[in-house]
Formats: sequence, structure tokens, C-alpha cells
Amino acid sequence: MTELSQDQKLQQKKQPQQQADQVDIAIVGAGMVGMTLACLLADSGLTVRVIEARNSDRESLISAEQQQRSDAFDNRVSALTIASQQILQSTSAWPLMQQMRITPYTRMDVWDGEGSGNIQFNSHELQEEYLGHIVENRVTLAALYQASLAMPAIEWQSGSRLTGLSEIETDNNQQLRTLSFADGSTLKAGLVIAADGAMSNTRRLADLPMWEWDYGHHAIVTTVKVADGHQHTCWQRFTDDGPLAFLPVSDLAVSGKNDQHCSIVWSTSPDHAAELMTLDDDAFCRALEHAIEGRLGNVTAAQPRMSVPLRQRHASRYVQAGFAAIGDAAHTIHPLAGQGVNLGLLDAAVLAEVILDAQAAGEMWQSEYVLHRYQRQRQGENLKMAASMEGFKRLFATDAAVPRLLRNVGMSLMNKTPMIKNHVVQQAMGLSGNLPRFARRS
Repeated sequence: MTELSQDQKLQQKKQPQQQADQVDIAIVGAGMVGMTLACLLADSGLTVRVIEARNSDRESLISAEQQQRSDAFDNRVSALTIASQQILQSTSAWPLMQQMRITPYTRMDVWDGEGSGNIQFNSHELQEEYLGHIVENRVTLAALYQASLAMPAIEWQSGSRLTGLSEIETDNNQQLRTLSFADGSTLKAGLVIAADGAMSNTRRLADLPMWEWDYGHHAIVTTVKVADGHQHTCWQRFTDDGPLAFLPVSDLAVSGKNDQHCSIVWSTSPDHAAELMTLDDDAFCRALEHAIEGRLGNVTAAQPRMSVPLRQRHASRYVQAGFAAIGDAAHTIHPLAGQGVNLGLLDAAVLAEVILDAQAAGEMWQSEYVLHRYQRQRQGENLKMAASMEGFKRLFATDAAVPRLLRNVGMSLMNKTPMIKNHVVQQAMGLSGNLPRFARRS
């Protein structure tokens, strides 16, 4: 046999390994929720392939994220709960995130801009170090990509646009679905996961019915600089036009005072949002100062802003035989409480737990019977959160005297009743309730 030269060996090493045309689990979508599920399943013995429409490898995505992190902030941030932190700890991503840029917050200050109602939450009242963390989405993604590189069970398929999804079929005594791609290739999988966002093509191909309606709001998002600092506090003012949130972010690349940036989410009517988008930066900063009632001093600078229309969506069911939808592919809610990503991470944690427990019990983990356990645990919780957000929006959108009086009295009464207030905030933090094991503190 002819010995390969060193150059030939190097070239052979550089060639991508041929991936099998069949896997146990195909996750369509390489966002935070899809990557979290992949990492949670990496030690299961199942083959997991993440399918990404972008034509990129994980190494280049990590590099791109890291190159940006000392420059401008990502406009897309998430208020991660302690439950979400535990889930990301289980994926090995959290320690990597801590080396990048995360901002703990210790207080929340919420008030009715059209009345006297006010409520504050403080981590010290709960004997906790913090209430949660504000994290740029690109930081979470970069850490998940990096963590997944050390997990050989996770395969990566990029530049693949899904065009077809078969019903469940029997092939060599296996229950499989066939995924078809725009380049003519196909893939068979025992379980297909839709994790490709609110406009999920995978969910559409699976013909999963959706309930959806327009909130009548657009969200203006950007990062601003404030003179008095964010004080590691989440600030939220409710107005009859929509809620405005200032969320603390810190720049590790800056020495000295490091608390002067906030990510803002301003939910308002489409007409007002359009007006805000036309303002120059100075006028926009003045409008923000007025809207937040000057609580953080002058707003001295703003990054480029974007406007996002808000819609509520909810799949009437999350699962079929050999198929499940998670995260925004299954549900989207109003961002006023910052719970969207947290709900998606809980979806991933519950589905991983259901699959692993069924596998350990020798059950057919991709069967509709087993997958219904995931739907039972998550659909009700997600609907409850969606209903709460809708209720809050309607309650604060009205000018009627009686609802306004009730909401102000209610907020002030809750603020003076620690037992009720602490119970509410503990649930919001993911410290209580029926949590999957990946989300529980050890």
C-alpha cells in the first residue's frame, strides 16, 4: 500500500467528513433554542444534526460574534432568568458567556406612567445575588456554538434550505421522516424539530395550525447611553400607548464607569413608531428622556434603531409523530416582560428531558404518544404566559377611570405585600414551579 505524503494527509484532514443521509434527530434552525436542545441531547447516544439555512460553519460564526462583542452592542437582548441560566449551564455555554459580556440585574422598577402605581423588586429581599441577567443574543449564540464544537454527536449542515417534509414513513422497521432541500439532497430523521423562528418554514411544511393576531404595536429597539447609569436595574414604564423598558448592559471592554448603557424596548403604536424612526439621534434621545421621566438622567447617545411589528402566535398543537415545534416556531408573545426566549429554553429543556427519559425506559421516543408529554407540560404554561401578557397590555392600554384606579391600587398593594410580591418574582425568575431538571438548581 502506498504511503500518503504529509501534504496528502493534511489535505485529507481538511476535507469535510461525509455525513450520513440518516440521523436520529434533525433540528431545523441554529438559533438559541435549537442549539440549546442540540447541546442537551449531545450525550444521549443519539445522532443530532443541526440544519442552518445560512452558508456558514460554526467556527466562522463564533469568530464573527467575538469580533463584534467589543464594538457596538447587539440590539437584540434577552432578560435571562435563573432557570434559563441553569439550562445554559447544562449545555456548558454559561461559563463561556461569563467570559464574554453578560449583565446581572439586582432590581426591577415598574410604574404606571398615567397614575401612581409603582412596584419594585429587589434580589436582596429574596436573599439572592441577582434577579437575572441581560445578555445580547449574539453572546448566547456564540457560546452555544463554541460549546457544541466539543460535542462530536452534533453534526452541522449549513446552507440548506428546507423545501419538503414527508409524513412519517416506515423504512427498515424504522419510523422516519424525509427532509428535502433546495439543492436536491434529502435526509431521513426519526424526529424533526422545528426551531426556525416565528415564520417557521418547517412548521408550515408540517401543516401545524396556528392562532395569531396583531398586537397593534411595533417595538423600537436600540442601545443608548445614559448619564446617571443603569444601577443594575431594569426600568419599565407603562403608558396608554405601550410599555417602555430600559435594560442594563455593561461593556467589558470599557475601563472605569461601566454602567452607562441600556438596551431599550419601546412598544408603541405603528404611527408613533414610524414617527420615532424618522427622528435624528438627538431628538430621539430627548423623546426617550421624556418617556422614561428622566429616571436615568440625560440620554446622551443612541445606536442605530430598528422597528419590529409585534404579533402573537401560538400553534394549536406542538407535536406530531416524528415532529415537534419549540421556541418561536411554536409561540411568540409580547416582549413587555422579556419572557420569550426563556419560554423557548424551557421548551428545549422539557423536550430533551422527555426524549432522554423515554430512551432510558426503552420507549419509542419519537412517537406522538411520547412527544405529547412535552406538549402537555409546555403548551399550557406558554398559553398562560401569553394570556398574562395580553391582559397586561389591555389593562394598561385603557384610559377608563375604573381600570386605571384598579391597576394603580393593585400595583401599590402588591408592592406592600412581600409574600405575594416575592412569590410572583420567584416564579418569574424560575426559582419555583414545575421546572424540568435541566432548569433546576442543584
